[in-house]
Amino acid sequence: MNQKSKAIDLAALPVDAHIDAIVATVRERRAAVIVAPPGSGKTTRIPPALTVLGRTIVLQPRRVAARTLARRIAAERGWTVGEEIGWQIRLERRFSSRTQLLVATEGILTARLQSDPLLSDFSVVVLDEFHERSIHADVALALVKQAAASRDDLAIVVMSATIDARPVAEFINAKIIEIPTRVHPIEIEYRETSMAAAVRELMHSARGDILCFLPGVREIERTAAGLADIDADVLPLHGTLDIDAQERALAPSRRRKVILATNVAETSLTVEGVTDVVDSGLQKILRYDSETAVDHLVTEQISRDSADQRAGRAGRTGPGRATRLWDARAILEPQREPEVRRIDLAGPALDIIAWGGEPETFDWFEKPDTRRLGDALRLLERLGAIDGRRITTLGAEMRAMPMHPRLARMVIAAGGSQEALDLATEIAEGGRRRIAGGGPALARAALAGYPDRVAMRRESGSPRLLLATGTGVTLAREIEHTPGDFFVVLEVRGEYAHRVLPIEREWIAADRRVVTHELDGDRVRALERSYYGELPLRQQQVPADPGETRVILARALRSAIDPELLHRVEFAGLDVDWDAVAEQAAMGQSRLSEIRLEPHLPRNLSQLAPASFTLPSGRSTRLDYRENGSVVASAKLQELFGLAETPRIGPRRTPITFELLAPNGRPVQVTQDLRNFWNTTYAEVRKELRGRYPKHPWPDDPWTAQPTHRTKRRT
Repeated sequence: MNQKSKAIDLAALPVDAHIDAIVATVRERRAAVIVAPPGSGKTTRIPPALTVLGRTIVLQPRRVAARTLARRIAAERGWTVGEEIGWQIRLERRFSSRTQLLVATEGILTARLQSDPLLSDFSVVVLDEFHERSIHADVALALVKQAAASRDDLAIVVMSATIDARPVAEFINAKIIEIPTRVHPIEIEYRETSMAAAVRELMHSARGDILCFLPGVREIERTAAGLADIDADVLPLHGTLDIDAQERALAPSRRRKVILATNVAETSLTVEGVTDVVDSGLQKILRYDSETAVDHLVTEQISRDSADQRAGRAGRTGPGRATRLWDARAILEPQREPEVRRIDLAGPALDIIAWGGEPETFDWFEKPDTRRLGDALRLLERLGAIDGRRITTLGAEMRAMPMHPRLARMVIAAGGSQEALDLATEIAEGGRRRIAGGGPALARAALAGYPDRVAMRRESGSPRLLLATGTGVTLAREIEHTPGDFFVVLEVRGEYAHRVLPIEREWIAADRRVVTHELDGDRVRALERSYYGELPLRQQQVPADPGETRVILARALRSAIDPELLHRVEFAGLDVDWDAVAEQAAMGQSRLSEIRLEPHLPRNLSQLAPASFTLPSGRSTRLDYRENGSVVASAKLQELFGLAETPRIGPRRTPITFELLAPNGRPVQVTQDLRNFWNTTYAEVRKELRGRYPKHPWPDDPWTAQPTHRTKRRT
């Protein structure tokens, strides 16, 4: 390599004694997991040593660390940034074709793998600080594993101070190399006070610079204001600073420094001169927020491994002290929660599809929840980012933007307007600015990014809304008088919508049309209803489908069948498909009242179970088929004169049970044996009734009397 600057004298670090063994292991196994404590030198010493195996890329989770690491290695090795060593982060790069060691942020590798799945430009990939478990690191590890499976000359090295090495080693079939030595002891103290108060107190006893960990930029600015009068340089350190400001915080200084940093200073960086760390115990991490339907930064308690990492910053160059601003009895989670468990998966899924994979079958280091992954893919479809499992032109444009796919889609739809960018930033940062207005262009853009957050008023003037998902929400009190009937809801907290933009009904294209048929009185009516999700947009009457009409009429006919007819069929011993009979009867009909069922019944039903019986008088009487299997006919006894034998019907020759009626229609006798009735009971009935009904025939001999249905004697 070209030596374009003089190397500095290197202080011995614990990892130095292991370098040869590490290089030999990586050369032989093509995979290694290296666990070494903060200050051991793994980040600055191992990647440059691995360049003897070929061009190497080392991944860092943060931009500040990537730039600083490249400069540090260049200084130690006498290399020149942009030549032997370089860096690449989003929107910034310093490397050339001669660069042998490239320091990059994790998303850069994922992007490179989209165009070069075999990663042919590199021989070694180093994933540093893997314990942070960013989604980019998880995806990068899986993609590099795929590349290594197709190449026998690509090596993978995973490095961390606190990771559980076994799962990673099993995933990439790697050897675990542990370097357990801590360089200098760290004294741990706990105090429940403010950051500014803790710093002021430590100013009297600290031997060197003080590194303070705060969750975000606002907290840094607030603390800096509270320390404006101390005898030290109070310097911020966070990812949004320009390079010069970051360099001032990291560079050695003759004057004492108080560095107010986010977790960018937690790993990789050696901040020269630091002897004391003050830890707020808080961090800002991305977490999916169902209220805004995107990921945004939230402030949470750090994990135990993170607390150890932060404390280790005080022991890089000598004995140190860490002051923790929380109760010593507090129980911290042992490990950080991986992003794959807590962020929306739409972005990672889009990366995998762009690479050419399928998220459902992708070889994840930690497979995400199936339901959450399915939700992410459905969202990408709705946003137009993917078509099936192929990325669209719009999806590629969305993927190039450093924001959640929803927000990227919104900004693109707004033509990149500043208003849309401001709104996207506000949502992503979890701001609580209430929005109940905005121009039509912004509202249309919001609809493009939040197609599943459309809502309509349940009734005119009501603050109660129905979301397209079917969930109900209510406009918050301060925006409940927002005009309009349709909205895009950008933020829901509990049961209330706090951030809405009015939209027009005409902007919403129905995604579902449902035609329903129902019996309206005597006819079947068909209604077509248009929906957007669960929101009913409009309805109109349409011609009824003949097939549906037949089915509905048949169903109504089937439910209206006289139970007597069912008993007749059962009595006859017939097996009738009532649905088929009803459909056949309804064929071609449009009114229920016009349908006749009888012509479609089995032809022998009338012989096996006749509906009526012809009496000797010549009149017909209805046969009543009972559930118990009996058949009953009612007739005045005068109509049965001369009928000696009880008639029998049906396949079992069942005798008809006669209800013999008096002239007033009331039963006087029930019998299945007419012969016995005439011989034994008739005389007694005659004696009782002829006095009450003298005008009716009561012959002494019923056997030879003329049967009649008339109620009076002929004169």
